[in-house]
Amino acid sequence: MEVCRPLKTDDKLKHRPLNPYRFFRGMICLVVFLSTAFMLLAYLGPGAVLLRYLSIHYSRKATSFFFGLWLSMWPFLFEKVNGTKVVFSGDNVPRKERILIIVNHRTEVDWMYLWDLAMRKGCLGYIKYILKSSLMKLPVLGWGFHVLEFISVDRKWETDETILHQMLSTFKNPRDPLWLALFPEGTDFTEEKCEKSKKFAAEVGLPVLTNVLLPKTRGFCLCLETLRGSFDAVYDLTIAYKPQCPFFLDNVFGVDPSEVHIHIQRIPINNIPTSNAEAAAWLTNRFKLKDELLSDFKSQGQFPDQKSEEQLSTLQSLLNFTVIIALTTTFTYLTFSYKLCMVYVSLACLYLAYITHCKIFPMPLEILPFVKGKKDD
Repeated sequence: MEVCRPLKTDDKLKHRPLNPYRFFRGMICLVVFLSTAFMLLAYLGPGAVLLRYLSIHYSRKATSFFFGLWLSMWPFLFEKVNGTKVVFSGDNVPRKERILIIVNHRTEVDWMYLWDLAMRKGCLGYIKYILKSSLMKLPVLGWGFHVLEFISVDRKWETDETILHQMLSTFKNPRDPLWLALFPEGTDFTEEKCEKSKKFAAEVGLPVLTNVLLPKTRGFCLCLETLRGSFDAVYDLTIAYKPQCPFFLDNVFGVDPSEVHIHIQRIPINNIPTSNAEAAAWLTNRFKLKDELLSDFKSQGQFPDQKSEEQLSTLQSLLNFTVIIALTTTFTYLTFSYKLCMVYVSLACLYLAYITHCKIFPMPLEILPFVKGKKDD
C-alpha cells in the first residue's frame, strides 16, 4: 500500500521512532485488545444476537452498552496512551441525532478515529459502518463487526444493492440512535488511485480532484432513499493527519499520527435533494469542496473554525478499561476452570463464525409469521 505523503507541519510534529518501549507497549496493547474482544464476544455476543428474537431495540441497547465499553479503549489508546491530539473544527454535533456521515478515506484507519467523536457524544456503540466484506473474514474482529451490525459489501452493485437495502431497512426505528458512516470513495486514497480517478473524471466531465477520489454515489443515494424519513442530518467529515497518515500498526505502537484533524459540516436532511440524480450531483460537489478544504489544510496546517471539544475523561476511560479487564479475567477463569464453560465458548465461536459467514441477523419472533405470509403471497 502506498504511504501518504507528509503534510506541511511544524518541527514539533515528527514521526515518532519505534523504540523498544513503544514496541513492547504496542504488543501488550495488541494482546489486551484481542483477548478482551474474544472473551466479550464469546460470552456476550451470542446473547446479544439471540436477544433480537425478542426485541431488536433492546438487543441494540445491550450491544451498545457492553461493546461500547470495549470500543472506548481505542480512543483511550489514541489520546491518552499514544498522546495523539484530536482537533475538531467546523460545526458542533448535537447529541441524540440520527445521522448519516460521509467521510474522505485517507488511510485504512480513518474509521477508527470516528470513535473519538462518537464517544464524546455518547453514541460510541451506535455507530455503524458500511465496509468491504473482506474485513468480515478477520478472526474475532469480523464477529464483532457482525454483532455491531456493520454492513459488508462486495463493491459490486449487482449484489450490494439488495444487501444494503435489506440491512438499511432494519435501521428505520427512530427509537434506535444511529450514526451510519459511509466512505463514498470506496477505498483508501493513494496517488495511483487518484491518477485513475482524475483520468476517469476528465473523460466523463466530472470535477478532477487531487486530494480525494471521485465518490461513488449509488450507495449514498440508497442510504438517503431508505432512511431519509428517520435521519436528522448528514454530517460531512473531512479527516487529515499530521505529520503523515497512520496505518493500523502505527496506531498500535504509537508512532503516528501526532495530530488528527476532523472538520465537521452539518447539513439538515431537508437541504439535500430528493431525486437520486440531484443527490448524486450534490455528493460530487461536496467532494469538490472537500478537495479544496484539504488543499487549504496542506498549505495552512489546519482547518478553519477550530473549536474546543470536551476532553476525554481519564477517570472514565480508566473505569471503562477496569470493567473490561474485570469481565475478561472472570470469563477467562470460568473458561479454564469449568469444562462446561469451555464447551460453551467453543459452541459460541462456532455460532458467531456461522452467522457472520452467512450474514444472519435474527428477526423478532412476533413478526416472523407476518414475514412468512408475505413471502407466501
